[in-house]
Amino acid sequence: MQKIKTFLWFDKQAEEAVAHYTSIFGDSRVVTVARYGEAGPGEPGSVMTIEFELAGQRFVALNGGPEFTFNEAISLSVDCESQDEVDRYWAALTEGGEEGPCGWLKDKYGLSWQINPRILGELLSDPDRAKADRVMQAMLGMKKIDIQGLKDAYEAG
Repeated sequence: MQKIKTFLWFDKQAEEAVAHYTSIFGDSRVVTVARYGEAGPGEPGSVMTIEFELAGQRFVALNGGPEFTFNEAISLSVDCESQDEVDRYWAALTEGGEEGPCGWLKDKYGLSWQINPRILGELLSDPDRAKADRVMQAMLGMKKIDIQGLKDAYEAG
């Protein structure tokens, strides 16, 4: 059992968001759904919380009302093996949302994500600081991360 779960506060879109996220990531499922009762504060019978898994990681989505919204102070980072994987997640999560710099995006619910190819961390941690700095400069000019662009920057010079 996972001891710590990420809890995501939505206004009224928890069920819709969970369906969207579980359609994007493999090894994903809804675990449990709890509904508001007569005591409220939500409409009786409406979804209160949904516990779900994305790629084996557990989350809880809450329909908590409009009091709180997401911001960039927290994001979900997706580790990608290939450019195809980066492209697929980027396209699915930016649909109705917005692209940000350096592999960051906001989805249509306002949740921030980082779509990161694994090689990015490897190149940025290279002991040759000149190579790592070129990779950083290349990344800073990107929205969706382009693996070939990172490799080209690494090899330049």
